[in-house]
Formats: sequence, C-alpha cells, structure tokens
Amino acid sequence: MFSWKSPPPKAILTPCIGVCVLDASGHCEGCHRNIDEIARWGSLDDAERMRLMDEVLPQRAQAGPAA
Repeated sequence: MFSWKSPPPKAILTPCIGVCVLDASGHCEGCHRNIDEIARWGSLDDAERMRLMDEVLPQRAQAGPAA
C-alpha cells in the first residue's frame, strides 16, 4: 500500500509563457515581470503571486513596452 508521508507539493503559480526576453524597461516581454520579481518568484507566497498576476502584471501589459 502506498502512502505519502507528507502532502504532495503544490504547483507554483506562474505567469511565465516561455518568452523570456527583457525589454528596454527591464520587464519580460512574455510575463511582464521585472528581474527582481522573476528571481524572488519561488519564495513569494501564493497571495503575493496572485496580487502580481491579478493587478500589477496586467497593468504593465496594457501599458506596453517603454521606448
């Protein structure tokens, strides 16, 4: 009989779509995160990830790349 000693890990929420190129403003062209947000993503809690994905990143996407 198989049993988990601990619950299976949860999937980490991510806006990454595999287009990993920084634009002139320092935001990823695919997910719109900056390099600091990308680096810290794994250590953020789900609430902060959701705040970024629901509020911050859509605003950046709508604003478009900086010239």
